[in-house]
Amino acid sequence: MNQKVQNCPAPYWNPLIAGILLGIVLLSTFVVTGHGLGATGFTTRLTAWFGMYLLPAATSANDYLGGMVEDGRPLDAWISWQVIGVALGALLSAFLAGRIAVKLDGKRFLGGSKRPLTALFGGLLAGFGARIAAGCTSGLGLSGAAVLSLAGFTFLGAFFAVGLLASRFMKEEK
Repeated sequence: MNQKVQNCPAPYWNPLIAGILLGIVLLSTFVVTGHGLGATGFTTRLTAWFGMYLLPAATSANDYLGGMVEDGRPLDAWISWQVIGVALGALLSAFLAGRIAVKLDGKRFLGGSKRPLTALFGGLLAGFGARIAAGCTSGLGLSGAAVLSLAGFTFLGAFFAVGLLASRFMKEEK
């Protein structure tokens, strides 16, 4: 019985407390770095870094990526350290809460053996959309709304509306 209790993951945080702490982290990020939260800028810099070694002439000539490789250190930016810190913090938090597990979710829709491919395709599509929108959920939604940006509020409204609509179609019966 004791061993069964020890293997149970820690409960999730209260959403109100988590939201308040996220707001404090966002405010602290603005104060310390002068920037809000974001993630897709890192993937763009990572692309520039790979391009610098794989196709240096094409990357330098690219209007979008060329400016990032001029100094030869595209990963030397605040957003790189922020994303690395978030990843390490999430890994540590999941470990401490007993929530680390390798599994494939989503059996009803696009599940089974196709799940890794559909997840990769969805992630690439979301990343492409984030670059077109000039920000990801955290960059455009949280940071944009925090500075009272119309684009940030528009994004958040559309994000939640589409999420609610999609959840109605993909809800699994219990």
